[in-house]
Amino acid sequence: MFAVHLMAFYFTKLKEDQIKKVDRFLYHMRLSDETLLDIMARFQAEMEKGLGKDTNPTASVKMLPTFVRAIPDGSENGEFLSLDLGGSKFRVLKVQVSEEGKRNVQMESQFYPTPNEIIRGNGSELFEYVADCLADFMKTKELQHKKLPLGFTFSFPCRQTKLEEGVLLSWTKKFKARGVQDTDVVSRLTKAMKKHKDLDVDILALVNDTVGTMMTCAYDDPYCEVGVIIGTGTNACYMEDMSNIDLVEGDEGRMCINTEWGAFGDDGALEDIRTEFDRELDLGSLNPGKQLFEKMISGLYLGELVRLILLKMAKAGLLFIETQHVAAMEKEILVDLGLEPSEADCIAVQHVCTIVSFRSANLCAAALAAILTRLRENKKLARLRTTVGMDGTLYKIHPQYPKRLHKVVRRLVPNCDVRFLLSESGSTKGAAMVTAVASRVQAQRKQIDEVLALFRLTREQLVGVQGRMRAELEYGLKKKTQALATVKMLPTYVYGMPDGTEKGKFLALDLGGTNFRVPPGGEYRREFCLFDHIVQCIADFLDYMGLKRSAAAFGFTFSFPCRQMSIDKGTLIGWTKGFKATDCEGEDVVDMLREAIKRRNEFDLDIVAVVNDTVGTMMTCGYEDPNCEIGLIAGTGSNMCYMEEMRNIELVDGDEGKMCINTEWGGFGDNGCIDDIRTQYDKEVDEGSLNPGKQRYEKMTSGMYLGEIVRQILIDLTKQGLLFRGQISERLRTRGIFETKFLSQIESDRLALLQVRRILQQLGLDSTCEDSIVVKEVCGAVSRRAAQLCGAGLAAIVEKRREDQGLEHLRITVGVDGTLYKLHPHFSRVLQETVKELAPQCDVTFMLSEDGSGKGAALITAVAKRFQQSRKEN
Repeated sequence: MFAVHLMAFYFTKLKEDQIKKVDRFLYHMRLSDETLLDIMARFQAEMEKGLGKDTNPTASVKMLPTFVRAIPDGSENGEFLSLDLGGSKFRVLKVQVSEEGKRNVQMESQFYPTPNEIIRGNGSELFEYVADCLADFMKTKELQHKKLPLGFTFSFPCRQTKLEEGVLLSWTKKFKARGVQDTDVVSRLTKAMKKHKDLDVDILALVNDTVGTMMTCAYDDPYCEVGVIIGTGTNACYMEDMSNIDLVEGDEGRMCINTEWGAFGDDGALEDIRTEFDRELDLGSLNPGKQLFEKMISGLYLGELVRLILLKMAKAGLLFIETQHVAAMEKEILVDLGLEPSEADCIAVQHVCTIVSFRSANLCAAALAAILTRLRENKKLARLRTTVGMDGTLYKIHPQYPKRLHKVVRRLVPNCDVRFLLSESGSTKGAAMVTAVASRVQAQRKQIDEVLALFRLTREQLVGVQGRMRAELEYGLKKKTQALATVKMLPTYVYGMPDGTEKGKFLALDLGGTNFRVPPGGEYRREFCLFDHIVQCIADFLDYMGLKRSAAAFGFTFSFPCRQMSIDKGTLIGWTKGFKATDCEGEDVVDMLREAIKRRNEFDLDIVAVVNDTVGTMMTCGYEDPNCEIGLIAGTGSNMCYMEEMRNIELVDGDEGKMCINTEWGGFGDNGCIDDIRTQYDKEVDEGSLNPGKQRYEKMTSGMYLGEIVRQILIDLTKQGLLFRGQISERLRTRGIFETKFLSQIESDRLALLQVRRILQQLGLDSTCEDSIVVKEVCGAVSRRAAQLCGAGLAAIVEKRREDQGLEHLRITVGVDGTLYKLHPHFSRVLQETVKELAPQCDVTFMLSEDGSGKGAALITAVAKRFQQSRKEN
């Protein structure tokens, strides 16, 4: 019994002694957490360098864009082929992805050898061999006469400019085929396939094996946005925000980045980490000085690294195995070599293997932790939940490797909840998934583009709108046709602009936009509600200003179509912009206001002028710029006024001078003259409005309706399964939920896609990154069309003014007001560009009305008082 205990003590002591010896010998291979955090920071810096346009050429970590912009969403279906070239074997695969959203994949595959004479021979022969294998597979599976899309997994660094193209930067691992570097490998394979007449294959995607791994796992877990391979070689990819990728045009959405992290340290960044054994291994490799990180990690090199260490240990007398036997080792187990190791030798060799493999796992963990930190920071999250797709023989087969890697990653990034998902089917299935996603995105993109195309107006269409608007302007000015005209061209009895001699105190009231707003759909009984409420507000204001006892001259901005017989008389033709107070249409609004003032019997006002808000805007700007003869409102509603020659206005006596015409152009098209550019969505908005069939132009151009048009489009796209996973939320069904202010926010150039998603979430719309891009495109298409239509209408007016004055070239200023024009990030620019394009002989200046149409009403009152005084004196 004593002997047993003695033997146990001996072996325990022996094991401890050998482990201590190896630990001392390989001290530099043991990496502390502090060192790993430092490596993590270095890798983060290299990633940043690789993403920058100016710094990428000198970056060791190339951060290659893959043009894979989306992960599987479960709606993919169809048959796809996949090739996988890059490991120890070459694989061809047929993948059947189930229909009807069932995440089910059936696969048939075949492996082919990759002989050294092929992978290190002539490049053309390599691709011909791949094409031969593909042809053999299709013949075996009876697929020769089927046209199938193919995904090509090519596990080497490539620079891509699109998904189906890739120029080889350099061979890695054991591949060294001549004449392939700096050429497009997809073109090379396509050319080789042409020799097989029965092959009808379309290469849709070139995919790195790491990307394939990520896509395979993402099909099972939508949280997967990182792929890592630790096998013959090592690499990682992840989904990066487009706004951070300088090498690719565009800021919207995300794209998978192939880091090519195997080259980390090629610029000397890891020299303090590398050991004498790493340097010796590198010198004896096929590519000295390159892929230094990979040579410390991957399965291709770890065996040789262990051999070099054991060789030195044997020379130093730390092993009892003879040196020549160690020199003959590669990855085989000692006994398989016919060696007779002692117990001490076995313990030492095992511990060397443990240290080398643990260092590999630690280095991988540090680089992966840097990627996870970047993902968390991109999303601006305190805590990240994500999945990492894993593949590679070293990760799969080594008994302790996965556990060690997971443990260190979680220690380095405690604020990330990471799930590691093993890719059961390898990266080849991933290439098929990339191809399936590309097919789905292609089909969906086509459907989305068909919808958006309805809102993309050609120059020819805009010229047509301009011509029809011009015709309607003429109809509205003539006695015979005015009754049938959709653009009413209402005389305002404003005969002149401010000349600077106006003086005195004037009061103004502005009703029609957000001031005195009557809630849409609210029913009011005659003036006892609406006009009494207005008078109450006036009384409060006069009290506040101490003006109740003064009978001041008063201008009333009333932003609805009125037929005027004088400047202080206005009969309401019809409500617009959601106002619906009853018993007002057909009545004189000035009389209704005067009666309400009498009922209150607290003050008296001299109502000198009733003015449309557009006229008020023109007068406000005209006070600053005498060239201002046009007023435009682009806000809740849309309208235009301008100074017309009296000789053209048949509804008013007299031919001398000018008068301001309130076009009331919102009704343009109510006779069907613009039905060719109206969409089903415009019709749905019109039918659901308070005044169906009326103000059709306004409903395509004004802030009150643009959000509703967007909502109708989103509902339709969701029904087609192109948005929000095909689920129409109750909130999306709610009329008016998508306010036009959201268009302005979503289209802001400064707004990241993450913020767009937050806006949509506020609206109860759970969107993906891809959904957010589509919503932004929809908003852009609707608002751009609105601005172009406004521009076409304005171009008709300025061209009319130029021709009426017989000028070759007209210089004119347009006074503009309205929240859409002021707050939308692109509306004003698009409108101005359209006017310039359609009226090239007119030099149009746009002047923003800072003080609104209320000030304009006061100015009109002042001008009217001036004219009254002038008539008295005459």
